[in-house]
Amino acid sequence: MGALDAVLNALLPLTRAIDRLNTWIGKHLAWLILAAVIVSSVNAVVRKVFDTSSNAWLELQWVLFSIVFLMCSPWTLLHNEHIRIDIVNSLLPKQLRNTIDVVGHALFLLPWCLIMVITSVPFFWRSWSIDEQSGNAGGLPQWPAKSLLMIGFALLLLQALSELTKRLAIMRNLIPDPHEGQKSSLETEAEEIIEAMERH
Repeated sequence: MGALDAVLNALLPLTRAIDRLNTWIGKHLAWLILAAVIVSSVNAVVRKVFDTSSNAWLELQWVLFSIVFLMCSPWTLLHNEHIRIDIVNSLLPKQLRNTIDVVGHALFLLPWCLIMVITSVPFFWRSWSIDEQSGNAGGLPQWPAKSLLMIGFALLLLQALSELTKRLAIMRNLIPDPHEGQKSSLETEAEEIIEAMERH
């Protein structure tokens, strides 16, 4: 066993812990989409029926959506459901797909997450230190929403490290590929549409 294999084997338990953390967060916070829909619907009904509205409720639906978008993105990455050109990607040889993932994670995703975490910490800190409030009358405090950038990209950074480690381990035949034979959401949806057309 080479030095790289030993390092990867040592890191694999950490990747499982990161995966569990982001799965737990993703599964629980995904329900906030329902909360955002309810808040949006109630706000629309109140505005139409009673001709009144609240900036706090309007901003709340934005914050709820932001929580889901930022905090669930690591879970999306874990399950290989992030946006990519699936049609082209599926035609490439497995080794090339793995290499593209490693290069993409190492040279693009990891540096981007680091930049976002580093720049979002002072962005949040300034807001928190002055207890920044919304510029809209009756709006919400701004620092909780600004903390989402810092937390969301920190979690995405951890997941990117986990995915990079696992992809290298897969390429070294240390673990099986968990996405082997997995169909993308696009492929699954296309198959369902074709089946529905054939039935009619």
